[in-house]
This record gives sequence, structure tokens and C-alpha cells, in this order.
Amino acid sequence: MDLQDPALTFALALAAGVVAQAIAHHVRVPGIILLLITGVALGPEFANIVRPESLGTGLQPIVGLSVAVILFEGGLQLNFGRLKREAKVIRRLVTIGGIITVFGASVAATLALGWDLQIALLFGTLVSVTGPTVINPLTRRIRLRANLRTILEAEGVLIDPLGAILAVVALEVILATTAGGVGAGVLGLPARLGLGLGIGLAGGVTIGSLLRLRQVVPSGLQNVFTLAFVLALFQASNAILPESGIMTVAIAGLVVGNMGTRRERELVEFKEQLTSLLVGLLFVLLAAAVDLADVAALGVGGWVTVAILILIVRPLNILVTTSGSELKRNERAFLAWLAPRGIVAFAVSSLFATELAHQGLAAEGDQLRAMVFLVIAVTVVVQGGTGAIVARLLNVRRLSNHGFVIVGANPVGRALARALRDARTNDAPIVLLDTNPNEVQAAEADGFRVILGNASEESTLRRAGVDTRRALIALTANEGVNLLLANRTHETNPEATRLVAIDPTAPGVSPAQVLQTGAHVLFAHGLDFERWAHEFRQNRVQVEAWTFGGEPGTKVASLPMLSDSQVPILAMVRRRGKTEDPISERTGLRPLDQVWFAWLDEQTAEVAKRMSAGRWARPTPKSDEG
Repeated sequence: MDLQDPALTFALALAAGVVAQAIAHHVRVPGIILLLITGVALGPEFANIVRPESLGTGLQPIVGLSVAVILFEGGLQLNFGRLKREAKVIRRLVTIGGIITVFGASVAATLALGWDLQIALLFGTLVSVTGPTVINPLTRRIRLRANLRTILEAEGVLIDPLGAILAVVALEVILATTAGGVGAGVLGLPARLGLGLGIGLAGGVTIGSLLRLRQVVPSGLQNVFTLAFVLALFQASNAILPESGIMTVAIAGLVVGNMGTRRERELVEFKEQLTSLLVGLLFVLLAAAVDLADVAALGVGGWVTVAILILIVRPLNILVTTSGSELKRNERAFLAWLAPRGIVAFAVSSLFATELAHQGLAAEGDQLRAMVFLVIAVTVVVQGGTGAIVARLLNVRRLSNHGFVIVGANPVGRALARALRDARTNDAPIVLLDTNPNEVQAAEADGFRVILGNASEESTLRRAGVDTRRALIALTANEGVNLLLANRTHETNPEATRLVAIDPTAPGVSPAQVLQTGAHVLFAHGLDFERWAHEFRQNRVQVEAWTFGGEPGTKVASLPMLSDSQVPILAMVRRRGKTEDPISERTGLRPLDQVWFAWLDEQTAEVAKRMSAGRWARPTPKSDEG
């Protein structure tokens, strides 16, 4: 077997990256930690299986095109509305904050390592970036508050191209031999930023507009069409002005992600998977290319430099950039702690090492790459590994066991959502999911937050925040899908109550099957979904809260009014001013509990008779307070 075969190196790095990320998911550690370890272990330093040098000049285009896809995907995830709310802090972070980091890192490298100021400045530009490849997975795993997550993710996506372009300009200035060369290098910064912004805006609008037209981009080709277009934009921008493409793709992603394009959900899902594949590939390849002897040669000075970056430069950055903002002290403290570096810093440092070697500065290039590797490794392990602990100590995580996700914005799901909204006394969110645009529009008209997407996909559930919700209510017409969603939710949030809608009068999923999975039967006895959905659409259903006056511990499933299938359905219990989970077979009642009932207009007389016999009464203000 020829280990110098570039195709074999590429394939092995690709496979190793995917396996490392899968293992990281199961052991619940940041994926990049295992990717760095895997790259070093499989590289020439140890196993000598992955040999990046076999790729020759092919490594640079692989890195460039991969980074283009990664930054485009990062831009897709940014929402203009959330960015606007945090615009002041984000703008300062990517401008003033970037400058503080550049000069702080440069001074640290000069003092601790004794580097020449020019190489130190180059190092400062490289580590001024954070990056979505590290930040985004961390913020999801930590379950950060929305405002902090927006700030960190926006910083990662936007500062990556700014830092990379600044680094390229710094390199050009350092290597310039004439005053004209220095001037041209300095002017390269605004030129690259302007060109990238212009082409990115135009390209993003073009991609988004074409994706909206069914007759232009056929169904099934949207993802590959977008990928091809993004890579073409990246290379075209670079062809006009080298290294401007990185800004182009970030801006294009931001534009496309906010245009509400057709099949946006599938596009984001595809890009997320592709990004994971490419991140794994790049980290394995670039980590394998690092000479650990160069890292060791940095000595104590290298560790001191990293410590200054973490303990002095980043806190100073946040102190200045968040001054006068609405962020609380604990939120600022968390921002000051979390700033791991990612793939862009690593990729650009590797390219710079090659370029410096061509200029007769091979030793400086190797030291630069080794120092950037050390910064990435330490910040990912220390900051990424402790991020969840620090977030918990500083109380900046999103509330857990909070709110409801209803899968199904159909009439029954909307009625349940309205009952939950009427009954609750706190600010627990209610999120509905559906694939039907008409149902989504109807739920939005009722004032609910609704996500258009397939709930069986992890990204959709993640957008709904199912990992922190109190309960998932699977309320679609398909009983099998309902049970499947309940099982999938258990993998993401084992503590969540899972309520499954079934029709006990029809063949299909039985109550026993639901209970075997640890889920519960919605409304205790289930419901005839199609019938009730039809009746709600015809406005032939009444919904009202009643107060229970029977014996404590009475099970809902044993109530007389539930003795046959032609009975009202029950929504949820409100006890002592607090809303319990929607009713299931395990729900027990206490005196003064309020229960929301729904019944058909034609059942009004029968319902009144049964409710009276069951010691129910319409609530009074006094019982409502109780």
C-alpha cells in the first residue's frame, strides 16, 4: 500500500475526521479536541498513516474551498433580526475587539517569545479570529442564552474573513521590499473587504432569488446548485483579488440565509452535514502537518503567550467592546472566557508557513504555525472543555424544563396551544412545528412562534429548543411519526415529558406501545384526530375550563365522562396557579384543579350532565387564585 498516494491520504483524513466527531458526540466532548488528537496520532509524528505532504500543492485548494463552504454555512445560520438586537456589541467585537486582540497578541509574542515585531504582528492577526467551526457546536452543547449565542456565533462568522484578510495584508506588507509594495499591501485591506462585500451581496441575492423560482432550479438540485455557485463565487472573487473570496462567501451565506428561500430547511441541513465533513478533514490534515518538535521548542514562552491571550487580552477586549451595553456582568464574564480559535486561523497559518518558507523564512513559518496550533489546542481544550461548567456557574444557560414544543400546527395543535397560553401564569414559551405552510400561517396568526420544518430532522428540533423544553407534544395525524418523534426527543432531552397522540379506536400504535417507550398517551384516552381536526375547522368546538371538586388522586383516565369515544377531550391541568403538563393517562386530579375541556356543540347538554355528576363546576375567581 502506497501511503504517499494523495487520494489515500485524502480519503483516510476524511474518514478519520468523521469517526472522531462521532466518538466526540458519544463521549460529550468538543469534537475539535478529538480531531486535533486524531490528526497528530495519524500523522508523521506517530502512526505516519496520514501524510499531508503527499497532497503537495493540492492542499491549498482543498483548504481554501473547504473554508469557503464552512463560512457560507456559518453565514446561513445568522438571523438579521437577532443580529440587529445585538448589533452594537457585535460591531464592536469585530472591529475594536479585533484590533485589541491583534495588538495584544503581538505584544505577548514579542515579550514572551522574543519574536521579531513583524512576525509577532502576523501572529496577532491570525489569532484575532474565533470561528464558527468551534463556537457554534459549543454554544449548542452549552445551551447558552439566545443573546450570548447570537453574539458569539456572529463574532465567529464575521471576524473570520476580517481576520484572515488582515493577516494576508500583514504578510504582504512584511514581505514587501519597496515603499510601493507596502502601500499596495495596506490598500489591499479595504479593496478586499469592499470586493468581498460587493460580490457577496450580489451573489447571495442571485442564489436566493434563483432558489425561489421552481422553474429555474428543479427540486432535488437546490443543494448542489448552491454548493457549486458558492465555490464559483469564492474562486471568482479570489481571481479578481487574491484572498477576497473568504469575505464573499460569508456575506453570501448571510444574505441567502435571510431571504426565506424555497427549501431553506434542506439547504441548511445539507450545509451542516457538509461542514462537519470538511471540518473533520481539515483538522486531521492540518494537525498531521504540525511538527510537535516545533511546538515543544516554543518552551515556556509559548504557554505564557497563550495565558496572556486567555487571561488578559480577551477580558480586555470584552471590557472595552461591551461597555455601555445591556449585557449583565455574568454575561460579560462568560464572553470574556469563551474565545476558542478555529479552522481559519489554522488553515491560514499553514499557508503562511509555506509562503514564508518560499521567502527563506522557513524557521519563522514553522514557529508561527506551531504557535497557532498551540493557541487552538489550549483554547479548545481549556475554554471549550470548561464552557458548560463556567456557563452553569455564571448562570448564563437557557432555562431548562421550560416551555412546550407542539409538533403539529393543525387545528387540534393550535387549540391545545391556545389552552396552554390561557392557562399558564409564567412566561414559558410555546413553539409549534409543521411542514404545512397554511397551518404554519394560521398558527402565526394566532400569535404563536412557529417553525416550518420537518420535526424528524435534528436541526428543526434544535431550532425549537427541544433540548431545554419541559414537554414535547407529538400531535400529527400519523401515530407512527408521533411515537418516533417522542423517541427521538428522548435522545436529545431525556428529562422532557413526551406526549403521543394516538387513536385507540383504530389499528396502529397502541397505548401499551407508547408506555413501553416511557412516553405517555396524550389526553389519557387518545383522540380521533381526523374527526376533531375537522370539527375545529368547522368552528363546532367549544373550549372551557372547569374546576374539579371530586376526591384527591382521582385518575383522569377513570373519569365517568371518558367512558366512551364520543366524549370531550381534555387539555391540561392548572393547579395552584401553575400549569401542569397536558393531560395523559397518568394525570391525577386534586380538588380545585382546573382542567380545560373541548367538546362539540351538539354535546353541550350531555357534557353539562356528566360534569355535574362528576362534581365539576365552572371556575370562580377564588378557585382560580387557588
